Amino acid sequence: MLILLAAIFAIHIIGIILLLVATIDNAWWMEENISTDVWARWIYTNGAWNYTDLPTGSHYPEDYLQAVQASSVLACIFSILGIFVFVAQLFTLNKGQRFTISGIFQLLACLCIMIAASIYTDRFHISGTNGWYGHCYILAWISFALTFISSITYFVLRKKTA
Repeated sequence: MLILLAAIFAIHIIGIILLLVATIDNAWWMEENISTDVWARWIYTNGAWNYTDLPTGSHYPEDYLQAVQASSVLACIFSILGIFVFVAQLFTLNKGQRFTISGIFQLLACLCIMIAASIYTDRFHISGTNGWYGHCYILAWISFALTFISSITYFVLRKKTA
C-alpha cells in the first residue's frame, strides 16, 4: 500500500510540475525565430531573445487568450490544492473511505488544462504553416492525461490500514 501511495503521490507531483512548466514557459507556438506562449512573444534577433507583447487583432483574440491564461492558472491551483488535500486526507480519513475530494480537485485541474489547450488549438495559429506547437503545448496535453489518470485513481482508491 505504501508503494502505491508513493506512486500516486509521484504522479501527482509530476503532473503539477508539467502544469507549471506548460503555464510559465515560453513555447506554446514556435517558429524559426519566434517563440510564443500564453503571456508574451519572444523574438530572436542579434543573437538574443527579446521579449515583446503578444500581437493584437483578429488572429489573437484577447478574450480567448484570457480564457487560456485563466484556465492554465486554475489548473495549476487546483492540482496544488489537490496534493495538499490528499496529504490531509491520508491522516484524517477513516478506514475504507475514498479520496473523493482529492479526485475532484484533480478532475477540475484536468478539465481546466484541457479547456486551455483546446481553446489554444482552435483559436490561435489556425493558418500557421510556418510554425509548430512547442514543448509547453505538448506538456499541457501530457499533464491533462496525468491529471486525469490521478483523478480516476483517487476516485477508486480506498484508505486501508498499514
